[in-house]
Amino acid sequence: MSKPPRTSFVTGDKNQPWETQQRGDTLKSTQAPGPQSLCKLTQTVAAAHKICPELLEVSTVSTTASLPSMETSGAAPTGNLDITVTRAELLRELTAAQSVVERKTTIPILSNFLFEADGERLTITATDLDQSLRTSCPARVKKSGACTVPARKLYDYIRLLPEGDISIKLMDNHWVQIRAGRSNTKMVGMARANFPQVPEFPTTGAVKIAAPSLKSLISKTIFAISSEESRYTLNGALLVLKAESMAMVATDGHRLAHVERFGETLEGISGEKKTLIPRKALGELSSLLANTPTSEDNDFIEFADDETTLFFRIGGRVLTSRKLTGQFPNYEAVLPRDNNKFVIVRSEDLMGALQRVSQFADERSGAIKIRLEQNELRISSSSTDAGESEDSIETPYNYDPLVVGFNSAYLIDFLKAIGNTGEVRLEFKDAQSAGQMRPEDANEDQKYRYILMPMRI
Repeated sequence: MSKPPRTSFVTGDKNQPWETQQRGDTLKSTQAPGPQSLCKLTQTVAAAHKICPELLEVSTVSTTASLPSMETSGAAPTGNLDITVTRAELLRELTAAQSVVERKTTIPILSNFLFEADGERLTITATDLDQSLRTSCPARVKKSGACTVPARKLYDYIRLLPEGDISIKLMDNHWVQIRAGRSNTKMVGMARANFPQVPEFPTTGAVKIAAPSLKSLISKTIFAISSEESRYTLNGALLVLKAESMAMVATDGHRLAHVERFGETLEGISGEKKTLIPRKALGELSSLLANTPTSEDNDFIEFADDETTLFFRIGGRVLTSRKLTGQFPNYEAVLPRDNNKFVIVRSEDLMGALQRVSQFADERSGAIKIRLEQNELRISSSSTDAGESEDSIETPYNYDPLVVGFNSAYLIDFLKAIGNTGEVRLEFKDAQSAGQMRPEDANEDQKYRYILMPMRI
């Protein structure tokens, strides 16, 4: 069975002609549009898919980025590092940092942790040049100094050690000795001078964001970010900060997730601040939020940025990420305003029906058919390889009958994002227009909507 086509509502951002291609289900671009070609493209897409031209306008947020410097910091401690740390505290921070380390790289030093000991702390730094994480733990410092050590090998080794004290000492030729109880190991490190310089958190301009609020925004949007590297402006989510609210939006061109939280207090924000955050940084930030020990100091994240870098600080950990270049699509023009047909169903019922029916959908497209009739929602799918399946849900519906196709995986993603609880409201205009899903609840502090472009079936 051929792959059912679907529509896309996102454009690019460079001043070069676009080359549009119909590859079954999406508009692909090899280059981004300039003002003249954008107008022509808008007319072409609007005519082909009956989408309002305003949906293809581009927002004004723009950022620039460059790779971090490979220069080293002259302020780093020097000397033959010699410290003692507890396994539990060291392993906790290695676990936080190891996910940033580059697994496959042509630059060997990026596979290492940087250890810097001074005062009564051991600072651990990891970077892949796109992002970095700096964290620390208490240490008994006999000699201040710095060294690098293979990250994955060290992490795996420390996990296997019993609880207790661990001694770490820099030897000759960059070897690092690790002693714990009756275990004595030496690892081959590299010169500290080879480790790239990591940006320092700005001294001014930081904004405090409630950690639970940011965590909620990320979980409800990250799945809608495009995974196609060529669509670089869609490889992240747009964070929108205002004095009393914050929002996040993400899209891959076929769906759009938008969530806004009200009643926030963001000091230092006047007007509106828009920031495009890469998907990789959001994933790392989400992990930090989930695994950072709960305390009064960790209730907020400090967020700052400069011309090239984003900074996030939670507790004693600092995550940096280079900014994405380009302009994010004008998402506000995509939000439906005249979907006058709707149905309300239990999330659990809809999830069950989708999971069963999607087993028989075409493997490439995942297409399922939603049919709305008098007091009934029917979901069906078929493929030449698997067969066919149909499920129905009894629910109030008093509008004209409607048949519309969607990607089943996209629907399931939304239900997972809301925890598959409560009721869901599905809103439609017709079979050719974008559908909208949102939780049917009385949460006045948060507004969550999910926009889906239909598939022609």
